[in-house]
Amino acid sequence: MRLGLRLPQRLGVDLQHDLVEAARTAEAARTAEAAGYASLWTYELLLFPETPVEPYAPPDVPWPESGRQAADPLAVLTAAAVATEEVRLGTAVLIAALHTPVQLAKQLATIDQISGGRVIAGMGVGWSTDGFQAAGATRADRGRFLDETLDVFDAVWGPDPVTFRGPRVVIDNASVLPKPVSKIPVMLGGGASNLGRGTSSNALRRIAERADGWLPLLTTPGPAGAAELRASWDRIRHMASEYGRDTSRMEMVVVGNVTFTDRPAGPDRSAFAGTLDQIMDDIHTAAEAGADELIVDLNLQDWFTGTRRMLETAVEIRARAVAAGV
Repeated sequence: MRLGLRLPQRLGVDLQHDLVEAARTAEAARTAEAAGYASLWTYELLLFPETPVEPYAPPDVPWPESGRQAADPLAVLTAAAVATEEVRLGTAVLIAALHTPVQLAKQLATIDQISGGRVIAGMGVGWSTDGFQAAGATRADRGRFLDETLDVFDAVWGPDPVTFRGPRVVIDNASVLPKPVSKIPVMLGGGASNLGRGTSSNALRRIAERADGWLPLLTTPGPAGAAELRASWDRIRHMASEYGRDTSRMEMVVVGNVTFTDRPAGPDRSAFAGTLDQIMDDIHTAAEAGADELIVDLNLQDWFTGTRRMLETAVEIRARAVAAGV
């Protein structure tokens, strides 16, 4: 199983200091690549509502203070593209309803050209009503906006001239450049009981029918979590085969949102919450579930005083994974 790393993006209360840290994206990307990480990833957080419409996770989990704001995911990914040579560069995930489809397709294709064809487009429907409202969308729009965005990707990343008609987007016999170096893999998040939000048959169908891979969260530690994730992945691939797709080309890239604790977390802990030893156990669980890759996300640590401390921890996790034969 390969390991990927989410790049540092968070912006907290001390914005001047944090923006200086965010400017070290190139250093972070180079360090992660040198340490052997196979991929670098960004995430999307448009805004942090002071009085959110809904909790961060049901039934009443508050929004994490450590992630109050995040630098723009595509700008950070562009900096990483310039600073690296081989690692894949992905988004996990962009929220389709927050973007204009054609502009997003051009941005991703541009980064793909800059990087020499290393981009992975991780997409999702999103869930925050506050974010949707800021972008002029609603929760009811999110599924159809994602479907239209995927349709636009297919159209504008194909040959020119492009003609496309959708609910929002109309392109009439026009050239749309740049094109990606080659087909950009599109991976989709959701579809399982991520953050307790339930299972969506529509999400599973969309992944099986349209995606090059799945970006699930591992939420349950140990054998039960591995079995749960493996069962969902098997279901997706079975559905994909019924659509006539080559499932051997599909990837499961698990997201591990790490939260360190001073003492070992109890038996009711969530995956990737606990001591470093427990986090390493969860990395093994992802491998046992059949993950092709695991994204290590260290952006939630309040005690990280800067990018350098985060990178030291990332390098240690990579070294321990190699030593353990992951």
